[in-house]
Amino acid sequence: MSSTVITNIATLVTNDPSLGDSSPLGLIQDAAVVIDGDRVVWTGESSKAPATDNRVDAGGRAVLPGFVDSHSHLVFAGDRTQEFNARMSGRAYSAGGIRTTVAATRAASDGELEANLTRYLDEALRQGTTTFETKSGYGLTVADESRALRIAAAHTDEVTYLGAHIVAPDFADDPAGYVSLVTGEMLDACAPHARWIDVFCEKGAFDGDQARAILTAGRAKGLHPRIHANQLSYGPGVQLAVELDAASADHCTHLTDADVDALANGGTVATLLPGAEFSTRAQWPDARRLLDAGATVALSTDCNPGSSFTSSVPFCIALAVRDMGMTPDEAVWSATAGGAAALRRDDVGRLVPGARADLTLLDAPSHVHLAYRPGVPLVAGVWRRGVRVVGPAPESALKAP
Repeated sequence: MSSTVITNIATLVTNDPSLGDSSPLGLIQDAAVVIDGDRVVWTGESSKAPATDNRVDAGGRAVLPGFVDSHSHLVFAGDRTQEFNARMSGRAYSAGGIRTTVAATRAASDGELEANLTRYLDEALRQGTTTFETKSGYGLTVADESRALRIAAAHTDEVTYLGAHIVAPDFADDPAGYVSLVTGEMLDACAPHARWIDVFCEKGAFDGDQARAILTAGRAKGLHPRIHANQLSYGPGVQLAVELDAASADHCTHLTDADVDALANGGTVATLLPGAEFSTRAQWPDARRLLDAGATVALSTDCNPGSSFTSSVPFCIALAVRDMGMTPDEAVWSATAGGAAALRRDDVGRLVPGARADLTLLDAPSHVHLAYRPGVPLVAGVWRRGVRVVGPAPESALKAP
């Protein structure tokens, strides 16, 4: 292993106020960061950087932690272009559209599902995402759910069992029977491949009692809860998430004052998914309300073929700033450190000594450009676990004198 210093950084986002200015982003101007193997070992002013084996000149551009996308649905087959086109012509989104993807996913081979997954992971990586969570939920049989998780687990540690996405079409007349399957045979088959368990707690999917039974069963198998909560309507999802110490309550569009208070005073992160509201013309989550109350907020893509077919965290940052009341600093923090909090990780989402060397280099002098220049491909380089995976090949690094 060899050490590398990235120097001449205009603005370095560390997400640690003790390393930089007093803001949550812990900004350092005219900065450098040193990587040794797969870890960050030093950050500070360029003039004080220690000697290393290699040197990369950032050229007066910004560096920030790789984005942490803590909510996606990437193991699927098929396409829902027609549904999207119809919805943009006036039809409201509902959970029922998931059945279209279920049919296509069941018909796909393992190779087809993995090729789809890696395609979207590569797409996300080119846009700065270095850590991602992904879910099952488009198979809804024991065999299809377990194979989805097995395929996902080959590419990430953050794998979520979502057999409770909707009631499987095969059980349309027996939702209680499907809950029994999800908490029994299906859970037994899926738990070895997953870290998390999730449920879509919503009208048209699973009610509060069903969601509680599903998450409790998963927790007994060693899976930690997270939950799709309060997306389409007010409901019990957020309160249930906080009660069960779920790592994250995702969507959080329709919140009562009690819901906001629960998130602010509990250990559950509110993960906001503006791509879904953009793609469904739905009401935007009120990030300002959550932040002002003291809740921890994450931003994620919700990349899925039905309601948010984007893998771009920068796009979601721009939406959050424009339409959800977040400042650029808050949105960047939520897409990095916030996402890490939603996965209960402290080794990603920050550029501090000991953290994983996951970095994104922007073709801009400041992280603010992510919202200031929406839609522009600003990611000029990405390091993942200390290896440059986007941008000029690692051997282009200058040998340190």
